[in-house]
Amino acid sequence: MKDMPRSVEWRDNTLVLLDQRKLPQREEVVLCDAIEQVFDGIRALTVRGAPAIGIAAAYGLLVGSHNKDAADIRADFNERCDYLISARPTAVNLAWAVNRMRDCERRCHNESSLFTDLLQEAQSIHEEDRVACNAIADVGFPLVEAHPNLLTHCNAGSLAVSELGTALAPIYRAHQKGVKVHVFVDETRPLLQGARLTAYELHRNDVDCTLISDNMAAHIMSEGKVDMVIVGADRVAANGDAANKIGTMNLAILCQYFSIPFYVAVPLSTVDIETTSGDDIEIEERDASEVKEYAGHPIAPVGVAARSPAFDVTPHKLITGIITDAGLLKPPYTESIAKVMKG
Repeated sequence: MKDMPRSVEWRDNTLVLLDQRKLPQREEVVLCDAIEQVFDGIRALTVRGAPAIGIAAAYGLLVGSHNKDAADIRADFNERCDYLISARPTAVNLAWAVNRMRDCERRCHNESSLFTDLLQEAQSIHEEDRVACNAIADVGFPLVEAHPNLLTHCNAGSLAVSELGTALAPIYRAHQKGVKVHVFVDETRPLLQGARLTAYELHRNDVDCTLISDNMAAHIMSEGKVDMVIVGADRVAANGDAANKIGTMNLAILCQYFSIPFYVAVPLSTVDIETTSGDDIEIEERDASEVKEYAGHPIAPVGVAARSPAFDVTPHKLITGIITDAGLLKPPYTESIAKVMKG
């Protein structure tokens, strides 16, 4: 891959977030030296993508703490954890990463090394995600090789993780190996993560892609131009139901109609075995202005009602397979997920 800006970095005891709201026009970063900035960065989508916000939160618990003694770090650590988890409720990686940091703080009995131990745990979370994304690339590669004309939704590439991506990882791997892939990119209303981020990534890396509006998907499929749909997810329940960017379920239903395989690509950290089914996943409801405005400009009549759920849940019955860093999971998902999560 060509040199891509990193979504999350830890530099000189400062959390550095690539401001994804500004892409693709400008590559700017936000420096976070207070936990409130980290919360706002996650909530306002400066950083987005389930793995990336988990990594950001892990580092975010440390901002402003490098000169503190252990007692001061511990004093409000649990409150800081709960605060960051509340930023976005649907993405399980956020709570997963924060709770790993919480466990690390509880395990550390050497007061002089507390900050160092916490930083090493955050770095481990970051590195584990990089390894997981590369494993997803390898697991999903044969599927892309056999189905090189793809469609994806939202952004599940390197901007959403540490490296490569989840849904885009097998596509990048196939491209690296010389497979002639083509990707239809849903623009992904209302915030256009497909148009702004996925098209930006793929085009920058010379992957053949075509941007389409969300409501073109059925037409493109009816023309026989889509071999496979691959998406990421923010949470996968124990039964295989998958919460992903709003509009994902539309694609899964279309795939069933047109007999097109529909795959979800996630690291195991996105699988939540404590959530029985999609019915138990809290769906984040964002401000309606995201639907009624774009880039601060109104696009709807003043006073009209609008809704902006950030995610929908694709039922497991519509999912052909779940591509993970531990292998390809197939139905029945209750069994395959339970088996892989037990190690």
